[in-house]
Amino acid sequence: IVMYEKEKQSLIDCALELKRYRLITLCGGNVCVRLADGNIAVTPSGLDYEIMTADDICIVDSMGKRVDGHRRPTSDLDAILFIFQKMPGVNATIHTHQPCATALGLIADVFPACLVSQIDALQGDVPVAPFTPSSNKGMGELTVQYANGSNAVILRSHGVMAFGSSLQIALYAAVYLEEAAQTYLTALATGRQVQPLSPEMVKAELGGPDSWANYLQT
Repeated sequence: IVMYEKEKQSLIDCALELKRYRLITLCGGNVCVRLADGNIAVTPSGLDYEIMTADDICIVDSMGKRVDGHRRPTSDLDAILFIFQKMPGVNATIHTHQPCATALGLIADVFPACLVSQIDALQGDVPVAPFTPSSNKGMGELTVQYANGSNAVILRSHGVMAFGSSLQIALYAAVYLEEAAQTYLTALATGRQVQPLSPEMVKAELGGPDSWANYLQT
């Protein structure tokens, strides 16, 4: 019997969705979920998601000590643990190297709220944090420092850290961030200025009767 089999499979299913939307390639990035008992399920380091099974998923406690699994956990574990420790409302994290959002982080300090899907899934502006190397705890520290109410932070010259109260919310944040970034970069390519939405417009999108909180079904 595989411990936490359902939860482990949900990480693999999410990673395969990320590959389907071309947000990750081969074994890049990671998916992590805080479990009901406080332990954390994390994808292993350096293993292609296409061949990953539930038995490959690692379970660690809140300090990173192995509880279950035989693989090495993601090399970003220290950063992930820091996010879970400092953001108690976050129960899932997704780290990607998605191309459009990462490209946007090379030329901007913030992705201004300008599209409804961006506002819905990410709560407005998406901040861009300074560069930190791979596998560095600073990825988590900067995510916490820069989040400012968003469901994702773009890590300059690196990728994206998306997160949420559930794995579904984190996944939607990553996917809709990429879609919005692609649209925004396409608009910038015309050479014309892109007008961000006003705070009043953003508030109206967030607070309507069909707002994101009321829209998603599980």
